Amino acid sequence: MEEPIEDPPTSAVLLEHCHFSQVIFNSVEKFYVPGGDITCYYTLTQHFIPRRKDWIGIFRVGWKTTREYYTFMWVTLPIDLNSKSGKQQEVQFKAYYLPKDDEYYQFCYVDQDGVVRGASIPFQFRPENEEDILVVTTQGEVEEIEQHNKELCEENQQLKDSCVSLQKQNSDMQAKLRKKQEELETLKSISKRLEETMREQKDCWETELLQLKEQNQKMSSENEKMGVRVDQLQAQLSTQEKEMEKLVQGVQDKTEQLEHLKKENGQLFLSLTEQRERQKELEWTVEEMKQKETAAAKKQQELTDQNFDLSKRLSENKIIYNVLQKEKERMEEENDLLKMENSTLLSYMGLNYDSFPYQAPTSNQGGARQNPGLVYGNPYSGIQESSAPSLLSIKKCPTCKSDFPDDLFDHTLEQHVQTLSLNCPICDKAFPAKEKQIFEDHVFCHTL
Repeated sequence: MEEPIEDPPTSAVLLEHCHFSQVIFNSVEKFYVPGGDITCYYTLTQHFIPRRKDWIGIFRVGWKTTREYYTFMWVTLPIDLNSKSGKQQEVQFKAYYLPKDDEYYQFCYVDQDGVVRGASIPFQFRPENEEDILVVTTQGEVEEIEQHNKELCEENQQLKDSCVSLQKQNSDMQAKLRKKQEELETLKSISKRLEETMREQKDCWETELLQLKEQNQKMSSENEKMGVRVDQLQAQLSTQEKEMEKLVQGVQDKTEQLEHLKKENGQLFLSLTEQRERQKELEWTVEEMKQKETAAAKKQQELTDQNFDLSKRLSENKIIYNVLQKEKERMEEENDLLKMENSTLLSYMGLNYDSFPYQAPTSNQGGARQNPGLVYGNPYSGIQESSAPSLLSIKKCPTCKSDFPDDLFDHTLEQHVQTLSLNCPICDKAFPAKEKQIFEDHVFCHTL
C-alpha cells in the first residue's frame, strides 16, 4: 500500500479506559522476519460496529496513548456485518513501513474517536534462529533458569488472575454498556418520537398560521369592501338628503320664482344685481353664523337656479318677442294686401280708397274682430257684408278663443298656439300656458 497521507484520529485516553475485547486479533506470530510484508487478521465482535475512520496501528509495547503508534493502516468496512465473512477481516502492512529493531510490538484497533477497541499479543521483528545449535549450560545456570522460570510461572499466574479479573470487569462493563445502549436506544426512540411530535406540531402550527393569514387577508378585503360600500351609501344618503332639501325648498320658493318671472327684461338685470347683493349678504351671514352654513349654501344654490331659470325665461321671452315681431310684420303685410284688395274693390265701384278720412286699424285684435271701414259707416256695407264671407272665413284659437282668418293666418295661428302652450323637452307632453306651475313640476320630476 501507499504511505497514508492523512493522520489517523488519536486521543489521550489511558489504557484502563480502553475496550480491548471488542476486536480480537487472530494468528499473530511470535516474531516476523524483517524485509517482508505482514498480514494482520482480526475478528469483529457482535456488539462492535466499525466506522469509516477506524484504523489499525503497530504500537511498541509499553505505549500510553494512541498517539504513540509506529505505523498504521485504514480498515476496510465490511459489506455485510451479519455474515461470517463480514466479521473476519484483514489488513496488510508493507515491509517498507515496518520497524527495523527487535523490540516487542503489538497490533491495536483504534476507532475514529481515538479509543482502542482491541490489542494483539506482543511480537518481534527478527530473523529465524538456527535450531541445530547445541546450548551447554552449567548447574548454576540451570538453577538460575529454573528460578527464572518459577518467577515467570508466578508472573503468568498473576497475569491469568489479572486476566480473569479483567474479563469479569469486561463482562460487567459489557453489561453496563448494553444497559447504556438500551437506555440510549430508548432515549433515541423517545427523542425520535418527540421530534416527530414537534414536527407534526410545527406543521399544525404552520397550517394554522397560514389559515390565520388567509382569514386576515379575507377580513382585510371584506373591510375594504365594506368601507367602499359605506362611502357609497354615505354619498347616496347625502345626495338624497340634498335632493330632498332641494325639493322642499323648491316647493317653498315657487311663489318667489313666479314673481321674478313676471318682471320685464329691464328689471331682470336689476333683479340679478339684487340677487348678487343678497348672495354677498348670505356669505357674510355664513361667516358670522357658522351654524347656518348649510342653509345659506342651499339658499345660494337656489338663487343660482333662479338666476338660471330667469335667464332661461329671458331667452324664451326674446324668442316670443321675435315671433310676435315676425307675426306683426306678417300682419302688416296682410293688412297691406287687404288695403290693396279694398282699393281694387273701390276702384271697381268707382270710388277712391285714399279719399276716405279714416283707415282700418292695423292691430292684430282689431283686424281680427272688426271689418275695415269709415268713421261714419261704409255706404257700401251691404255689398261688403254680402261679399265678406267669400273673402274671409274666421278661425278661433283653441286656447285663448281669438279670431283668425282661415286663408291668411294658418302659419300665424300655429305659432300663436305654440306660444300659448308649453311642451316638455323630455317627453314632448303639452301643457297650457296658464298651467305653468304644473309644467315646471312635471319637468322637475324628470331630474329626480
